[in-house]
Amino acid sequence: MEHNGFSFSILCGTLFSLLELHASLGDITYSIPEEMKRGSVIGNIATDLGLGADSLSAREARLDVDGRSRLYCEINANSGDLVVAETIDREELCGPRVACALKYELVLENPLELHRIIVQIQDINDNSPRFPSEHLQLEISESAVKGQRFPLNEAHDADVGINAVQSYTLERNDHFVLAVNTNKDGGKYGELVLEKELDREQQQEVTLLLSAVDGGTPRRSGTAIIHVTVLDANDNIPVFSQTAYKVSLPENSPLDTVVVTVSATDADEGQNGEVIYDFSGISDKAARLFSIERETGKIKVIGPIDFEVEAYYEMRVQAQDGAGLVSNTKVIFEITDINDNAPAIFLKSMKIPILENVLPGTEVGIINVMDKDSEGNRQVHCSIQQNVPFKLNPSIQNYYSLVTTSELDREIISDYNITITATDEGSPPLSSSKTIHLSVSDVNDNPPVFEEQSYSAYVTENNKPGSSMCSVTARDPDWRQNGTVVYSLLPSEVNGVPMSSFLSINGDTGVIHAVRAFDYEQFRSFKVHVVARDNGSPPLSSNVTVSVFITDENDNSPQILYPAPAGNSLMTEMVPKAALAGSLVSKVIAVDADSGQNAWLSYQIVKSTDPGLFTIGLHSGEIRAQRDITESDSLKQNLVISVKDNGQPSLSTTCDVYLLVSDNLAEVPELKDISHEESSKLTSYLIIALVSVSTFFLTFIILILAVKFCRRTKPRMLFDGAVAIPSAYFPPNYADVDGTGTLRSSYNYDAYLTTGSRTSDFKFVVGVMARFRVKSESVFANS
Repeated sequence: MEHNGFSFSILCGTLFSLLELHASLGDITYSIPEEMKRGSVIGNIATDLGLGADSLSAREARLDVDGRSRLYCEINANSGDLVVAETIDREELCGPRVACALKYELVLENPLELHRIIVQIQDINDNSPRFPSEHLQLEISESAVKGQRFPLNEAHDADVGINAVQSYTLERNDHFVLAVNTNKDGGKYGELVLEKELDREQQQEVTLLLSAVDGGTPRRSGTAIIHVTVLDANDNIPVFSQTAYKVSLPENSPLDTVVVTVSATDADEGQNGEVIYDFSGISDKAARLFSIERETGKIKVIGPIDFEVEAYYEMRVQAQDGAGLVSNTKVIFEITDINDNAPAIFLKSMKIPILENVLPGTEVGIINVMDKDSEGNRQVHCSIQQNVPFKLNPSIQNYYSLVTTSELDREIISDYNITITATDEGSPPLSSSKTIHLSVSDVNDNPPVFEEQSYSAYVTENNKPGSSMCSVTARDPDWRQNGTVVYSLLPSEVNGVPMSSFLSINGDTGVIHAVRAFDYEQFRSFKVHVVARDNGSPPLSSNVTVSVFITDENDNSPQILYPAPAGNSLMTEMVPKAALAGSLVSKVIAVDADSGQNAWLSYQIVKSTDPGLFTIGLHSGEIRAQRDITESDSLKQNLVISVKDNGQPSLSTTCDVYLLVSDNLAEVPELKDISHEESSKLTSYLIIALVSVSTFFLTFIILILAVKFCRRTKPRMLFDGAVAIPSAYFPPNYADVDGTGTLRSSYNYDAYLTTGSRTSDFKFVVGVMARFRVKSESVFANS
């Protein structure tokens, strides 16, 4: 390719770079000359579209070519200029066609827009005319008459329009002048016109210089030397059967395929009538694809025919007879498309990853599908597999939006492999597939969930502080910090004491520890609420109730309620001499602060004055006569009772029970002298009391009123500081629980003794509240 007249080409490039902006259908058309240098500015797309230069970069502007592998132009995203990416050769790109254009699709995202950009490539005069051969051989009979014409080979110029061959010139000579004619397709060709008859005997050969000149500025030319051999008469030129041959050729035709056979006949006989064929005008690209057999005129395929590369070829074929006369015809090949290209799928934009809480219908990607074939072969349908929550929505031309069809849940499916299949409408149809990997990012949409609806923890009283009681576990299916669970105790109180004084929890593991030792006798159970909270934003939480049960430990000995010791005083119960075997004599009442088997009490006599006289119920504590009481039995009976619980190990306590076998206290001689002394002391006490009453009369009245209001009845005394036997008494924090064996029946024991009269009333209850009263004298127990 020649580059004469370079400065003029630069001037043309400057003139042609003026924009032609067309508003029809939103298309923008630019016109530029070929051979512009790389980096030359074609135009500013941002300005022409009414956009800011920065918006092209923000909207990810890009150019897509339609059916070509080479881009030629590109966008400067910073300035918005459309610039030349590589030098454009119009002749290589479009061949003999006058109209030559590059078509692009400008894609803008957010929102998706599509603009069609057309760049018209204008021809510059960068090619000189060329003859098929630098030496033309003509054989002209000497019998040729004046004015006879001899067609010459047409010169070929790769340029088009005014830059193509416009005229021919012939160097001055004695025999020929040149006539320039125009054929049907507008091409110029020359004919030698015999101006002076030839004389073979005078001159056997004539040499001529033929020049072909184009119409460009500056003009370019090409030359050929014509060798004219003077022969005897040959007055007929070859004649083609058609003035032009137009053939449809399927792409991908095999090599050596005969596309067309051109045929020309010559009316002469012998050698003058023999015709040979050759290309008289053919482009370099076509010359690499087609050949012609000189003898037969068969044009064959010698290279790959690809519709997507070039769909139109045009060439000229000459027929030359044996005497050198030629004629020309045009051969046009129209390449027909076959469905040999599967659709191509391009991922133009993809939002990865996508949040799992996006709404249905959210656009997550843009897909472009292209097929290099033509017409029906390039009609493409896109589909997607049915088992994913996505679909393809047709957008602009061959663009599709990939949108969600339902809500996503990362905890169920965190990744999708989406297979997109594109199928054309060719016969047979071709298809291609592309798999897109789409990941779903986590949103904190799941609160922690405990493995159980409630938890129970059992801890033995007197436990070691800091020991673990139980653990709670909550699962959060979210990811990373959204799924990290931290445990804490919900603030509360137990009997007015903060929960933190009793329990603590490991925030990471959920293990609950006892802060202090528990006492079953203080409280037996309580509830605490554990909170599981994740680290999401905002954090989500859930609660669970942990019921803490304190199990009893045998840490309390039985406590005897009756007979109850009171200082150094002793309690004595009277047993009638007529008591029969099995008679209820007394009852030992005891309780145990523990529970369950630790509070199951058993009674036994460990020591007695008469071992065979009395027995005690193993679980009731009732003291009964084992046999009938006789006169020989000792009046005073001392029993040592052991009360033992059923714990492991068991704890026990003992008490003394004093029994007096008598129907009357006067029968006991040891009590008479003591009673007399008490009477003397009583007189002194009465005198002191009278004085006291006179002095503190008012105080005494107030005391009586207080006693009246309180209605508190004090038991009468037995001897000095005598012990009162309550009818039903339980110490604080003790209770009789059915089935424990501690208190099985209800008994009342009331003793009334007065030191002055030496007589008293004694109530003795047997069985189910059966009472009988005996009178006896006051007795001091001095054992």
